[in-house]
Amino acid sequence: MPASRFVYVIYIRTTPERLWLALTEPALTRQYWCETTQESDWKPGSSWRILTPDGRIADDGEILEIEPAKRLVITWQHQLKEEMRAEGFSRLTYEFSPMGDAVRFELTHTIDVSESKLIAAVSSGWPMILCSLKSLLETGESLVETRRWPEGM
Repeated sequence: MPASRFVYVIYIRTTPERLWLALTEPALTRQYWCETTQESDWKPGSSWRILTPDGRIADDGEILEIEPAKRLVITWQHQLKEEMRAEGFSRLTYEFSPMGDAVRFELTHTIDVSESKLIAAVSSGWPMILCSLKSLLETGESLVETRRWPEGM
């Protein structure tokens, strides 16, 4: 078992396909994920990265497993803060399960570093991002708090 772990489960009234698009399409991620975009060709072994609105690489890694609208596993290394970058690569897993007119979406973010600064940071960030994603998919509007990149970052 990894030394540090964050798990979050959320139910979103959408389809697995719409959720997948919201997680992978730059035009959608910008709306709920602080104006960031993700770049990848979404194939196993491909690179992946999150870009800030001013073009800096915030996080990057590699696609390990991918089943569109079902499962995604990537390596993840933070690039903006040295203390988190120094921890090395973490692992992020998205898992989708249809449930009637909703999707059970489980996110697991782990790293083999005890008391990880990265996991501490994402533990406060992921809930806001995922609730904003849920709001966008269910109402057409993301949470105001996640529409802009934080000042000073």
